[in-house]
Amino acid sequence: MIYTKLLVKLILIVFGFMMMLSAKALEVGEMAPDFSLPGTDGRTYQLSDYRGKQAVVVAWFPKAYTYGCTIECKSLAENGHKIREFDVAYFMASVDPLRKNQGFAKETGADFPLLSDEDKSVAKAYGVLHTLGHAKRHTFYIGKDGRILAIDKNITPETSAEDMVMNLEKLGIDKRE
Repeated sequence: MIYTKLLVKLILIVFGFMMMLSAKALEVGEMAPDFSLPGTDGRTYQLSDYRGKQAVVVAWFPKAYTYGCTIECKSLAENGHKIREFDVAYFMASVDPLRKNQGFAKETGADFPLLSDEDKSVAKAYGVLHTLGHAKRHTFYIGKDGRILAIDKNITPETSAEDMVMNLEKLGIDKRE
């Protein structure tokens, strides 16, 4: 009886893992999945609110207070003035609880919202949910029309802001007037 229960659990785990692997990854040109997520500034952000108005960048990060994520967040905070030269709304996002992200934003001096996807549904929709339960470090560049312009999967935390600026320039995102 115990072996049967263990076997059933193992089969369910393997099936779940295979389903995660077989999930279709988002591609450039597709519509970005809409989301409504709470930000560290007390506001709720919905992607569709930007459609037709402004490009959006969502930089997913694995876990607040970890070495690489701290460096990435500080890079964006210290160089945000360069990113704000573009007509773009930008966010970092994780599956961490909002309260944890609020403390992390304060500690790193983030002057932009960190979004919390506690139920992990948006991370799943974007294909960034790691099998260990945290988000993968991927950055999505979304055009005014809501379509994915680029997906950066090779993030260097130390230069994330400069790399974001370079990508915004390459993508032809308008500068603010």
